[in-house]
Amino acid sequence: MLDGMFSFVLLDTRDNSFIVARDAVGITSLYIGWGLDGSIWISSELKGLNDDCEHFQCFPPGHLYSSNNGGFRRWYNPIWFSEAIPSSPYDPLALRRAFENAVIKRLMTDVPFGVLLSGGLDSSLVASITARHLAGTKAAKQWGSQLHSFCVGLEGSPDLKAAREVADYLGTVHHEFHFTVQDGIDAIEDVIYHIETYDVTTIRASTPMFLMSRKIKALGVKMVISGEGSDEIFGGYLYFHKAPNKEEFHRETCHKIKALHQYDCLRANKSTSAWGLEARVPFLDKDFINVAMAIDPQWKMIRPEEGRIEKWVLRKAFDDEDHPYLPKHILYRQKEQFSDGVGYSWIDGLKAHAALHVTDKMMQNAEFIFPHNTPNTKEAYYYRMIFERFFPQNSASLTVPGGASVACSTAKAVEWDASWSNNLDPSGRAALGVHLSAYADTGGSAAAQAAKVSSSKMINNNNNNVPPRMMEVSAKEVAIHG
Repeated sequence: MLDGMFSFVLLDTRDNSFIVARDAVGITSLYIGWGLDGSIWISSELKGLNDDCEHFQCFPPGHLYSSNNGGFRRWYNPIWFSEAIPSSPYDPLALRRAFENAVIKRLMTDVPFGVLLSGGLDSSLVASITARHLAGTKAAKQWGSQLHSFCVGLEGSPDLKAAREVADYLGTVHHEFHFTVQDGIDAIEDVIYHIETYDVTTIRASTPMFLMSRKIKALGVKMVISGEGSDEIFGGYLYFHKAPNKEEFHRETCHKIKALHQYDCLRANKSTSAWGLEARVPFLDKDFINVAMAIDPQWKMIRPEEGRIEKWVLRKAFDDEDHPYLPKHILYRQKEQFSDGVGYSWIDGLKAHAALHVTDKMMQNAEFIFPHNTPNTKEAYYYRMIFERFFPQNSASLTVPGGASVACSTAKAVEWDASWSNNLDPSGRAALGVHLSAYADTGGSAAAQAAKVSSSKMINNNNNNVPPRMMEVSAKEVAIHG
């Protein structure tokens, strides 16, 4: 078992007592429920608890539950969890070694595998290290030493272009999947059913990943290595540009890591497992987190005047002139959230589609229909309606986090910039004055951007049973046989 990556249940058949443990940071999903008859239920999906439990909740990451004691106990207690400000000096070589070890550890496999490659810093580093160390492994002997990489996006999206360039540089067998806005819209209900959330940014990002995972599994691939977790550890989201000091910066990274099981980990795990695909995330290796979170956050602070952009400490650690891991402009590419990088028109199209299904009157009554986590946009209301249809129990709605957010921030970080309170949107483009293609630079607020997408192009598909239409695939789609 990879260290701290999986959850498990131990049953003592002598008295039917049991212990349940969830992985350290919530890489895999887990829920616990209680039946009317006093029974206790454990499931990796809400769907497993719906019909049999009076009450259920998320099983907290890094915890044990004992049937004898009837309560939770934390087993994962790293130093950073207390949110005390660390003071260790930045050592780029130590950081590089720790991450390389985390990737190498995840090359232990006896099934066909590949890497998810968006062309951004995190996935590109994962691909680069994997490509360097694949030769000589058991996996290489079994499946070949040439790495397979996968990317998804709208035609002409930023991620497709960058991923293609990285794949060419690393010499991977690259598989490029295209989808249209309508393809994604047609899949939304299936996505919400499998992802089990109504969180806006999670659904935006899960949809292309869900579509891509189906195609990857069809190739015979059973495991992928992905880049989730880096932005939380290093403060990579663009709103971190406005962190007022290193203390606030560090506390925000701690809060983001603690919430990963409700956001990016939930997306990565459920988008892939819906099709029987396993996702491994080396950035969330426990040893690597300990090294990265021990660095004095002063080094992580974003200082454009000093040439330090977001995640500078990670970029610098892999900036090797003699044996480069990546081209310079990829190594120093601006952060692009997955839901943005697949194509900016994706989010704009979703907003326009939601506006066709949610009226102004529905929004006026939103607080009465959904008193918990009341949706404040038509897009959020649209997702909530679908979620409630699949998961009507109050316990289900309570498993989804809420609160104000800009560019994936916590509610607390919204306070870092007064202008953000008027532009609350989880897209990275909502980071006004930071993102190179921010909403304000392209003609107004998030709502204004959605209005620019012609509703005449949106097809109102009322058939809830239609499976998602799939995508155009590049000529390099060569099956990998297991």
